Amino acid sequence: MPGETALGRKVFEIGGGDRMDFLQGLVSNDVARLGDGLVYAALLTPQGKYLADFFLVPHGDCVLLDVAEPLAAGLLQRLAMYKLRADVTITPADLHVTRGLGATPAGGFADPRHAALGWRAYGGTPGDAPQIDWDAIRVAACIPESGIELLPNETFILEAGFERLHGVDFRKGCYVGQEVTARMKHKTELRKGLARVTVDGAAPVGTEITADGKPAGTLYTQSGGHGIAYLRFDRAKGAMAAGTAAVRWQAPQ
Repeated sequence: MPGETALGRKVFEIGGGDRMDFLQGLVSNDVARLGDGLVYAALLTPQGKYLADFFLVPHGDCVLLDVAEPLAAGLLQRLAMYKLRADVTITPADLHVTRGLGATPAGGFADPRHAALGWRAYGGTPGDAPQIDWDAIRVAACIPESGIELLPNETFILEAGFERLHGVDFRKGCYVGQEVTARMKHKTELRKGLARVTVDGAAPVGTEITADGKPAGTLYTQSGGHGIAYLRFDRAKGAMAAGTAAVRWQAPQ
């Protein structure tokens, strides 16, 4: 299947002799993994909350950064704040993001989050018109999306499944928000988080989920009778409601 343009993405080139050390001290994943392909990572607040998620891409003498367009300006502002006198340049790249399923094309990279997400490629020529139901794929694998399930200054990346999505490394050393993330990993059991649910009916993205009249979470992307929800696990044991839709948690076995 030919690739299609990933709409709403911005690509930047990060260059300079300090680029790797600069990124390593900021993002949630180990940038040394760029030797193997794409690196999925996030930038967090010092309090450990999500600001933006993105792909880092090996690209000759620089690193490409592929981010959702609505997050781009805020992310660049934050990176500039941290850059100080480091030998780092950040410039827009005139590249299109193409993604698809099936065999990874020459010059492309497997999406590191999940095998169901296929591949991504970066070039000067856009792909075909969108034709793949990416929402259905995301819902089936419970994969959050920037600006939908992943909310700046609200989301904790472990509650969003970043460990499962290969978006965080617990051995790389310090980065912004690392202490809170490590504490959530090693000292607490997650009581809230994203989960796959069945949905009988439909509700707008962001609809509150209730159980026995008590808040139990929020319903987000839906497709084919299923959805991604942020749940309070202690309250998500039986029948729930999101507006007029009936919701039930598909708890992992």
